[in-house]
Amino acid sequence: MNYRHIYHAGNFADVLKHLVLARIVTYLKRKEKAFRVVDTHAGAGMYDLGSEEAQKTGEWQSGIGRLVNADLPDDVAELLAPYLSVIKELNPSGKIERYPGSPKLVRALFRKQDRLSAIELHPQDAERLKLLFEGDYQTRVTALDGWLALGAHLPPKERRGLVLVDPPFEKEGEYDRLVDGLARACGRWQSGSYCLWYPIKKDAPVADFHEKLKALGVDRMLCAELSVCAPEETTGLSGSGVILVNPPYTLEKELKMMLPELVKCLRQSRRSGHRLFWLTGE
Repeated sequence: MNYRHIYHAGNFADVLKHLVLARIVTYLKRKEKAFRVVDTHAGAGMYDLGSEEAQKTGEWQSGIGRLVNADLPDDVAELLAPYLSVIKELNPSGKIERYPGSPKLVRALFRKQDRLSAIELHPQDAERLKLLFEGDYQTRVTALDGWLALGAHLPPKERRGLVLVDPPFEKEGEYDRLVDGLARACGRWQSGSYCLWYPIKKDAPVADFHEKLKALGVDRMLCAELSVCAPEETTGLSGSGVILVNPPYTLEKELKMMLPELVKCLRQSRRSGHRLFWLTGE
């Protein structure tokens, strides 16, 4: 339990993950019926980008720091508006000083009927998460191993919504744990939507991970990846990806518009790029 997201909050990987979350929540709000977001590795919920930890890496500066004031085509700016509006509301001075984790982001986009289940195992982060949402009847914070939540918290009573699985990848076997977790979750809630985040770096078993996901027999899985450089050019993350199970029918088209612009804005070398393809279905 050494991983702390404060070192990485607002980086390019957060940008991809969070804009996808915002697009899915925006889509879910098209219907009046309530939905629930289950966040299995919720973190602390809010991050101070002026803290010693965030300043030590400065990763946010080449992530949200670039994007928030980027000159984007009108159609892409419209798609990013729900995500960026939350960032700007949290930073009214115009200077980016605070960044929302996934639970804070989706909660800011909710209507009064929507609900959030935020799961976090790290004791300090779980306590911060509880304080952040204290008195919020739309949010339930649980100190629990997020992998267990894929059984105990599914299906939600609303029978609509999204499960975000965003593990820290600090242990060996996290890619396989994602595959096993999705299999278990789909066994309980086959019609649910899922977003699985994963890192891309040198020697990461991404191709093997994709093949194991295909073997699950899940009908519709869309993969979106954003790389800011080549794996050989860094000792850290070169990119990240999201696996989207049962995604909104609008999301593929939206990602085709957004991903090239994100590459232009967030690239760190000439070998940056993106991929968007169906693992299964479509």
